[in-house]
Amino acid sequence: MQAAGASNWSYGLLTDVGRQRRGGVNQDAALALNLPQGGLFAVADGMGGHAAGELAATLALEALSSHYLSRRTSPPARLAEAVQAANVSVLRHAVGEYMGMGTTLIAALIDRGALMIAHVGDSRAYLLRGSQLHRLTEDHSWVSEQVRLGHLTEEEARDHQWRSVVSNALGGEERVRLELFGLRLCAGDRVLLCSDGLSSVVTDTELLELLARPLVPDSVVRCLIDAANDAGGPDNITALVIDVQQDQHLPTYNLPAPQNSGPDYVDALLSAQRGNSLNTYLLLMLAYFTLLGVILLPGQRVLIAVVGTALLAGILLIQRLALIRRASGQLGRPSAVLEQARSVPTRPAPPSTPQRSTHDT
Repeated sequence: MQAAGASNWSYGLLTDVGRQRRGGVNQDAALALNLPQGGLFAVADGMGGHAAGELAATLALEALSSHYLSRRTSPPARLAEAVQAANVSVLRHAVGEYMGMGTTLIAALIDRGALMIAHVGDSRAYLLRGSQLHRLTEDHSWVSEQVRLGHLTEEEARDHQWRSVVSNALGGEERVRLELFGLRLCAGDRVLLCSDGLSSVVTDTELLELLARPLVPDSVVRCLIDAANDAGGPDNITALVIDVQQDQHLPTYNLPAPQNSGPDYVDALLSAQRGNSLNTYLLLMLAYFTLLGVILLPGQRVLIAVVGTALLAGILLIQRLALIRRASGQLGRPSAVLEQARSVPTRPAPPSTPQRSTHDT
């Protein structure tokens, strides 16, 4: 579906209880929120018992969206702050019968030509670009760490008895630990956010084949859910697919770089974002001294104005080129590649009303 005013993307969202969960309770929740320059999307996978997991996932997405909408800081900092607000909301409700509840969170913010990912737990984000599927996130789990260290293979991890035990989740401690990074989007890109009910039973190669089908997002998510259920459906399954339809300019702020060391505390990430504002202050100082020179040295004002303006323009151009280069070079080795490239459709889905939802179907 396509939200009103969202000319650059369309999306499909579907969540399913799976085939083996007793009581038919779905502890997954999902969010799709239209924004003036893009959209905010998220998937949460709750834990802590049926009622507790369902509540944790819903609380997290409500806090994420309300906090993001109510702040006016730069989008990277605002997204990190919104994840912290979601963490606090879950933590404050984790008392009594809800003691110990928590939830994973994978959030994707589209802002013009940029995609920012905020990641806590083992829900995943993928990017299909051309014939290559890139896994954008690594699970925050003991099993995933063993795979990175070379102690387990991907196949062994998929069947390991501790595969669903996460090492990081919302509601675990007062300050959330998360990964936050951004990259440039291109026309034809297809983004997938999903819970581990999909990624734990459907391999990256199978995901690639399903995502590369020339179908609109609504149809693709149905195929993904069916594939997970056909593989046994051992857990709740949520899939959110976003198609990017046009190339757009990058925003002017710096996109956060990937943290190769894993998740970091939110205050450390916010400090890094504030550090990125140093260049802005330097530019303001240069503009100030240029204006001051024009006022104090009227005989040289033309020369001072020309030199100052040229310096400002040069610095801005260099910063812009550096931003484009960094944002375009964030993708690493793909996790799966089609033998023959197949294109992803960029035609928009039929329009519908804006949606902001936390689903439990």
